Formats: sequence, structure tokens, C-alpha cells
Amino acid sequence: MRNPLLALTGALLAVATMSGCTGTDRGASASPSPTGSPTPAYDLPPRPVRPGEIPVRAAPVIDGETRFQVIGLQKGLSGFFGSHAEWQAKGQYVVVRVVVENTGRTTSHFDAMLQRLVAADGTAHAPNKFAQAIKRQPETFSLGAQVRVEMDLWYDIPKEAKVSAIRLFGDPPLGVTGGTDGVQVPLP
Repeated sequence: MRNPLLALTGALLAVATMSGCTGTDRGASASPSPTGSPTPAYDLPPRPVRPGEIPVRAAPVIDGETRFQVIGLQKGLSGFFGSHAEWQAKGQYVVVRVVVENTGRTTSHFDAMLQRLVAADGTAHAPNKFAQAIKRQPETFSLGAQVRVEMDLWYDIPKEAKVSAIRLFGDPPLGVTGGTDGVQVPLP
């Protein structure tokens, strides 16, 4: 061997690379991989909720090939300012912050206007198109494979209505025609 030090360095690097030398196991999650070992997880720092927002600690839910997680709620808003307009509610604005994730392997379609806010009396409310537009929240968009988007859904509901839940509708798997049944998440 011409350079034993170079060979030893190469061997040590190979062993360190194959052993996954990370120093800590902070990234491991409780869900095992198909091999039985813990699946690594992203270590994302927590963020403060926005002014007036209530953090929602609901478990993620899946409808079709779309995973949703409700993370924030604002209720009882009488109006708001957008980038170019001020808009008053006919009743009260309720804002639901959601994370939308395509769990499939192909591009899916997300339609914000299908998502329904459910009042305590069972009445389902569609998002308010004007509020969505003024607050620059999309109505529809393509969601790439394994892509996550965090956004607000704005509703204008009667002032006396009490919020109960949100019914979320994802995109069906590729090749399935029609819509999905939706999945309901209770709200505080």
C-alpha cells in the first residue's frame, strides 16, 4: 500500500458514513419504518401563533390522498385589512389555519372553496370568496406530490353562530372519479 494514512482515513470516513454518525437521536419519531427502526423526523422549531389566534392541537386527518392538520383558529372578527382593502363581515369572520399535504405520488388538486365550517346547529358554511381574495389566499391550486402548504380559510358566518368543526375535503386517489366523503375536525 502506497499511503497507509490515506487508506486509514478513507476507511474511517466510510465507517462514519455507513453508521449514520449524527451525535443524537433527536430526529427519531415513534413510528417505525418498514424495517422496524424509528423513522427520522424533521426537527422544526415551534412558531408563535399570530395575534388573536387560538392554537389548535388536532391530530392530522386524511381524506383521499390529502392530509390536513388544523393548527389555528380566529373567531368573532368584525372586519379586517388586506393589502389593498378593508372589509367588514356581514356577521363575523372565522379564520381556520390549515396545513394541506398531498400524500400521493402524483399532483393533486386542492379546492379551498369545498372546505366547510360547521356551526353548532349543523349549518355548513363555505369560505368567503371576497375575504379569501383580499387576504391573498388561493381558491384552488395544484399540489405536487409530497408537497405541504399552510394557508388560511376565511368564513363569514352569522354573528350569533357558534363554531363546532371544520369539514375538510381532499383529492381522491388517481383514477378514482367523483369527490371524497370529507373528514371532520372538531374546533375549540
